[in-house]
Amino acid sequence: MPVTLASLNDLNSLPFDDIIDVRSPAEYAEDHIPGAISLPVLSNEERAKVGTIYSQVNPFEARKVGAALVAKNAARHIQESLADRPHGYRPLVYCWRGGQRSGSFSLILRQIGWRADTVEGGYRAYRRLVSHAMQSTPWPCPVVMLDGNTGTAKTALLHLAKLNGVQVLDLEGLANHRGSLFGACAGGQPSQKAFESALAQLQSNLDPARPMLVEAESSKVGKINLPPTIWGAMKTAPRIEVSASLDARAAYLTRAYGDVAQDQARLEEIIDALSDRHAADQIAAWKQMARAGQMQILAQELMQSHYDPRYTRQRARYEDRTIARLSLPGLAPDHLTDAAQQITRLVEGFTST
Repeated sequence: MPVTLASLNDLNSLPFDDIIDVRSPAEYAEDHIPGAISLPVLSNEERAKVGTIYSQVNPFEARKVGAALVAKNAARHIQESLADRPHGYRPLVYCWRGGQRSGSFSLILRQIGWRADTVEGGYRAYRRLVSHAMQSTPWPCPVVMLDGNTGTAKTALLHLAKLNGVQVLDLEGLANHRGSLFGACAGGQPSQKAFESALAQLQSNLDPARPMLVEAESSKVGKINLPPTIWGAMKTAPRIEVSASLDARAAYLTRAYGDVAQDQARLEEIIDALSDRHAADQIAAWKQMARAGQMQILAQELMQSHYDPRYTRQRARYEDRTIARLSLPGLAPDHLTDAAQQITRLVEGFTST
């Protein structure tokens, strides 16, 4: 009997050994239920072929061709990916709408003797839950922002606070991006839907009685738009502001963005992307610094002329929400450890207010 997902919390208590996504690899790559394994019963090309037959010939021919392909692919999965599953194996299978693909595959699995079920409404039903959580549901716990200019090691401080037991949300980690033009990470960013799935899953596991620390961001992290529920909570949240000297920040950025510094073509391409905001001679000077390997000087220049003025203007809108300011003597590991302990105490103090 199909399983109805009433809330995202249901995913934490489902009595199944595996969640199996039988949609095409492209559908799975865009987004999927967290923890689901991909066992497509139609490849990307096969799904397109069946769809073409459905629209250009007739539905009967499409179903006939599709059934043969599903049976062939199901046999391969049983012989390979599922070969070691025991007699009492219980999988939960879903496709796009909870229809033919998941129904066909689960029927074959049940014929083996496995207790296979499907998801009522398929991926679309799951996606509706995610959309509701991201668009309409108030963020479940108090939010405290960790603010500061570029290069103040906010992400590192966030991780250290987590080690201290603070409930945190690492938006840049979920988005696989460091939040600026220079912030692209290996592997690229997830899709918007995949980001929202990961965020919704984290949201469903939060302790509503405890505050959550999150790094101050704009409404976008790279190409990812922050959904209304978290962005609304961030805009009204109290803030802890950290600061450090320009020299310390430049040295820290030079270390943290070593991958960018080592890719000359990429670095110059990013600098060129600033051409609409800075004069041509300024862009040329920055590119010359990059070619000369003057990365720390370049970092100082970019912060002074580009990032700091923008952060200052943005922060002015939230001046009345700053609850503490921490001036860091440096950004070495021991400085960050000390700062993280202070931040932890502030967040814990906010809990009791």
